[in-house]
Parts: sequence; structure tokens; C-alpha cells
Amino acid sequence: MKVSHIGKLATRCLAGVALLSALACWQAAVAAPWTGPVAGPAAQRDKRITFISYDLRNGGITAAYRGLFTAAKELGWQLELVDGHGDHNLIRAAFRGAVAQRIDGIVIGGFDTDILAPELPQARQAGVVLVGWHAAALPGPARPLFTNVSTAPEEVARIAAEFVINSATGPVGVVIFNDDRFPIANVKSGRMAQIIARCAHCKLLAIENIRIEQARASVPDAVARLNRQHGRAWTHNLAINDAYFDAMNVALVSQRRADIRNVAAGDGSAVAISRIGSGMSQQMATVAEPASQQGWQIADEFNRAFAGHPPSGYVSEPIMVTQAFLAALRGADIEADIPYRQAYRRIWQIRGDQAK
Repeated sequence: MKVSHIGKLATRCLAGVALLSALACWQAAVAAPWTGPVAGPAAQRDKRITFISYDLRNGGITAAYRGLFTAAKELGWQLELVDGHGDHNLIRAAFRGAVAQRIDGIVIGGFDTDILAPELPQARQAGVVLVGWHAAALPGPARPLFTNVSTAPEEVARIAAEFVINSATGPVGVVIFNDDRFPIANVKSGRMAQIIARCAHCKLLAIENIRIEQARASVPDAVARLNRQHGRAWTHNLAINDAYFDAMNVALVSQRRADIRNVAAGDGSAVAISRIGSGMSQQMATVAEPASQQGWQIADEFNRAFAGHPPSGYVSEPIMVTQAFLAALRGADIEADIPYRQAYRRIWQIRGDQAK
């Protein structure tokens, strides 16, 4: 597993750094060279893929699908999208339907394969390739998945927690928001808790378990309760997903707690990036997945499987998004300087004029 170049730089590009030096730091980070695969099989044409999303309200899942959609067009593949709406019965039915159609591959988008335990034998018998996006605790091969595409969750958690510690100017009291149904979320939450616990001037106040899809409805009540319990000892929130902060600002302001700062350990939703860039939000940062790039990686992993090759072994690097980082980009996409499209086209032996 490769260590994140951007992750190493992230802890030095903090809110307390002067703007010009912060911009220079982030410009160096986004100019990092391609660290992904450079060799692999040529394009395997005429494949059919079904992307089963746990819930498209999760911005990371949606961005990964869009990346895969673009890559699939260039490979000449058919791609179908299913929104599971967080409903396990709907997800299982969609999976059974895809297997019955003798689809070539299925993306497990943002949920653990335990949900599909009764259906997995049929998929194996039919020879359907399964590739996950955040479908296991760690990136890489994980039965029954050919591979799981993700950044390293412990690295994401470390960057987020250290950002809170290093940017604080006094005692730190942290609440962590988690969804313990997902192995990857538990890895992030557990790692952030460890780091905060080791900090001499920090205290872990609580770990709040709220389902991601219920965050908007549940966060306001949680904020009121936490404020009653912890008062001014509560200074920061960490969360395993940006969704917890979609309703957080209003809830905090209603409790007269505009002093609390928020940092997300994933996934870098468009809404979160916009509010960070505005400078008018209490969310200081998000450790974003390069989700569009990961969509192309999903395509590449399928292509390797279809050609009889092993997984690439590549683990993409997280992107620490702050207001200074976005200012340095000057309106460009946070993945704009990552040359993944060119790299994968070279591997697949697709010229620009062949791209569909």
C-alpha cells in the first residue's frame, strides 16, 4: 500500500498557516505525479456493468458512479445504475436481477457484501465479477470482491484528526459522528478516537452513532443534547462523512455555538466543498476521496478481471480540502491536476480519437 503524498502534505497546510504559504503548499500537493498503475490489459470490449448504490444521497457514491460512467463510455461498455435508497430488500432484488441478466460485473457501491449473503453463491456460479467502492473495511482484494476501491481509511482518519489538533489554539473537545453499520466507517471512527485520546490537550467527549441517510433529521436533536451535556468543553466535530455537516451549521447557530469547528474524514461531497470554499461555514475541511478517479479505477479493475489479470493493487490518495486549497485551484475541480484519465487510456490502449 502506497503512502499518500497528499496526505503527508496535508498536516502542514493548516488553517493557522499564512495564506500565501498555504497556497504554495497546496499547489505543491495537487501537482503531485501520477502514482497509480502504468501497465495492464488493453480494453476488453462489449461488457455490461450494473452499479448498485446503497444510497445516491451519499455524494461520494454519486461521484464514483459518474467517473465510472465516463470511463465505461470510453471502453464501449453498457452501464446500468440502481439506487438502493438504503433499502436492503431493494438492494438484494437488484443484485438478483443483475445476476439473472448474466451481467458481466456488479459494483457494490457503498455497502458491505454481508447484505447479499444469500445471493452471493448465484453470482459466483454465474461468474459475475464484483468490485466494491467503500464495500469493505480496507482497500484491495476482499472476498467475495475482486477488489475494493477506496483510499486507506486509517490515513483519512489520521489526516482529519491531526488537522483538528494542529489547527486548534486551546483545549480541544471532540465529538465523532459515525455510522457503525459500515466497516470502513468504524475503521475511521476508531482511528480518529485513538488519535484524539493520545493528544495531551484533547478530550474525546462522545461518539454519536447516526445513520448517514438520517443525518439531516437527527443532527439537530443531537446537537442540542450534546450542548447541554458538554457546554463550552465541546469545540470540534469529526465525522466519517460530510452528510453530518449538511444540517450542522443551522443546528449549532440555534444553540449559539458558532464557535464549534467541523472536519470530515470523507467523502468530499460537492455541497461540503462549496461551503468550505465560501468561508462562511463552520466546516473547516474535508478529507475527500478522489471519487471520479476511483470511478475510472473501478473500470480498470473490471478490465483486469475480464482479461484474467489480478487486481492492480493501487490505493488512491485522499485530498485534504480547505479554503486555502480551493483558493489555489481557482475554480478547478479538486481532481483536475491528477492525470488519471491519460494514464488509464494508455493502459487500455485507447487514443483520444477513439474515446466515445
